[in-house]
Amino acid sequence: MTTAAPRVPEVLSGRPQRADARRNYEKLVEAAREAFASEGAAASLEDIARRAQVGIGTLYRHFPTRQDLFQSVYATEVEALCRSAHDVADLPAWEALVTWLHQFVCYINTKRAVAEELIASIGRDSELFRSGRAAIYGAGGPLLERAQRVGAARTDTSFDDVMRLISGITMIHFSDPGQIDRVLGLALDGLRYQGARRPA
Repeated sequence: MTTAAPRVPEVLSGRPQRADARRNYEKLVEAAREAFASEGAAASLEDIARRAQVGIGTLYRHFPTRQDLFQSVYATEVEALCRSAHDVADLPAWEALVTWLHQFVCYINTKRAVAEELIASIGRDSELFRSGRAAIYGAGGPLLERAQRVGAARTDTSFDDVMRLISGITMIHFSDPGQIDRVLGLALDGLRYQGARRPA
């Protein structure tokens, strides 16, 4: 049995409003994001507090449980990814889509570090994950649609297809750090509209 989990907006609404407390909260979330990405979900809370340059008591005031911290990291990453879709909106359609998909790869790398812990505690189909997916699709989907409208991207694919493709690539172990960018480039070449195909 899983415990109830809030929606992404509900998690984010718990951020403190007072400036100094808000700064500490944000420093802790960023430190946790870095620690979970580099060391995995078992990264120590004491190390996270040191990275954020705050005391462990400050961490516990903001995040009474480790799950609270996982949820805040996840929700903050979703918010940043959705905001980045707005930030690239003024770029040419194809460039905007590709730039955002690279941001999505970075998001997946962080999400993987906390996803297993959250899935174990609140379930894969929890409200938190459902609202996160809805927010991401709502932010990124229009970028693909715009690229399709101007003839920059294939029209025989959906945003869900693209998400599954990119997510699958991030699951591969790459010994060369630059290889994921090359493989992602190959995948995006397949998404780009190539004009009428020559008859076989």
